[in-house]
Amino acid sequence: MEPLNPIRSNKWRKRENQNQRPKSKAFALFILLSCSLLLFITYKRLLPPSVLSISGNSEQVLVFPQCTSSEEFRGEKFLWYAPHSGFSNQLSEFKNAILMAAILNRTLIVPPILDHHAVVLGSCPKFRVLSPSDLRFSVWNHSLDLLRNHRYVSMTDIIDISSIVSDSTVRVIDFRVFVSKWCGWSIDGVCHESYRTRQRGGNNLGLECTLFEDIRKCGLLLSGYNGSMSNCVYAVDEDCRTTVWTYQKDVEDGILDPFQPDDQLKKKKKISFVRRRRDVYRALGPGSEADSAKVLAFGTLFTAPYKGSQSYIDIHDARKDPRIQSVMQKTEFLPFVPEILEAGKEFALQKIKAPFLCAQLRLLDGQFKNHWKGTFLVLKQKLESLKLNGPPPIHIFVMTDLPMSNWTGTYLGNLLKDSDAFKISVLRGDDNLIVETANKLMDIARGKNLESVSKRSYTVDNHCDPQSFTDILLYVEQTVCSCASLGFVGTTGSTIAETIELMRKYKACSG
Repeated sequence: MEPLNPIRSNKWRKRENQNQRPKSKAFALFILLSCSLLLFITYKRLLPPSVLSISGNSEQVLVFPQCTSSEEFRGEKFLWYAPHSGFSNQLSEFKNAILMAAILNRTLIVPPILDHHAVVLGSCPKFRVLSPSDLRFSVWNHSLDLLRNHRYVSMTDIIDISSIVSDSTVRVIDFRVFVSKWCGWSIDGVCHESYRTRQRGGNNLGLECTLFEDIRKCGLLLSGYNGSMSNCVYAVDEDCRTTVWTYQKDVEDGILDPFQPDDQLKKKKKISFVRRRRDVYRALGPGSEADSAKVLAFGTLFTAPYKGSQSYIDIHDARKDPRIQSVMQKTEFLPFVPEILEAGKEFALQKIKAPFLCAQLRLLDGQFKNHWKGTFLVLKQKLESLKLNGPPPIHIFVMTDLPMSNWTGTYLGNLLKDSDAFKISVLRGDDNLIVETANKLMDIARGKNLESVSKRSYTVDNHCDPQSFTDILLYVEQTVCSCASLGFVGTTGSTIAETIELMRKYKACSG
């Protein structure tokens, strides 16, 4: 889970329309006060039922036409899930979601990239995690916040999935498109206040309250707060505390997983969880109760090795199923979109202009802030080795969350001073290369224009377009590191370092 230093997180905004008509101050104040009152009145109603201790019976039974007679998605079944934590975790979950959608023959609802740690799962090894329904509803609310604030960036705006969708291996649909069709309201009503007012023919707070409640109800339905709804939504409530999903391992279906809570943890936390290995196709595929639902809603799809097992998903091969085996091979490495890769290559070739070493140094977050000495030692040893192989200066590209203004007195500061021996290069969020790349991605809008299910092209209006693309710097920096011909030094335990190693393995820079 990678921290994104607020100092390094930058936004690039499109110019606002200079021809907008000025609004009356009195009218603006009225709207502000009305909305404040509306939020105060509905605040408790917007919270998840689990927070308010509301029972499922207190919610009205919701029936959406999409579950019954709708022509929009006839014959289609969907898979939704709740990504969380930092970008590297979200990317890992996205790969697993593609795999699950392929196994279960469902259309994957492509999520946005969430703000770093806006939604947090918890700890699977400690059996302390957010419930799947709470996790899904948190993702729902944060996704709508991204839309309202014009910061919605789809995973497919950043990650290239053309190898997956080009041969219809997996069907996909953008979250915005799905929600606008499924919930029965225009997505523009969520993200553009003035457009919503015009569409409704004036300032009708009653209608706005109705929209507010409709949004909440649709989110609760898809999140599974009222449980599964026959032929409509099946909420997967099995999480990493009880289940490890497998595929085509018949002898393992239903057996105990090697990792179980120990007696000390059971006593201390008063838990009684038992983890079992279950075949996902048998449990959620054809012939199961879940298979009849239009939407299959998972919680987290993140997994990681732990004590001889996996935290949630243990699917590494599918030799009996060539189609799924192909999906697994294609998703092992999903590259950034071409604009990001080209930006990284351009910096390496035209700015550094020499063979270089990449140093990815995570220094300011969690356990890493207490291990500077060890982190710098690995870099120092690598540089000592390079000194023996050629004349100075040694070119180094530094990717770190420590601002350059704080390098003084550190090993990085010493390298910067020794300009005869070392040539340091860095990228900044306000560099033209980063700004131009962000603007290109906003103009292309791959996520919004994603070819949807059944070869039908659904779109959403421009009122919801993002006015900023954040964290492009992080993606371009990773690409630069994949181009480092003198080697790569990453921070032990960093998922960003693992991503860069994978990019180098698949020669992302030479493509």
